[in-house]
Amino acid sequence: MHWSEAEPALGGAVPVALTEVLDGHRRCMRGTWAQRPHCIALAGTVGDAVHCTIYDARPSPCRELRMSWQDGGPNPQCDRARALHGLPPLRREDVAAALAGG
Repeated sequence: MHWSEAEPALGGAVPVALTEVLDGHRRCMRGTWAQRPHCIALAGTVGDAVHCTIYDARPSPCRELRMSWQDGGPNPQCDRARALHGLPPLRREDVAAALAGG
């Protein structure tokens, strides 16, 4: 994310304490550049139940990332992230049921 997303004086909402410097212009959420990435703001157990503890203040990369089938098609980035945690890709019918509240 651009560093300004964690700068309150510029309207940034991402808690700066949960971020770290990536380079001169960017910050990242702590834990996302680890060998086994795990965002500091992710609570719960991956594969069981997780939630973002700063959902309303999450950075733009998180806001822009769509789960597979959320917009009608697969998302390779979502599928890769799930595979890193030993999870299968999402299926269209599972996402449709989840989005419908079922």
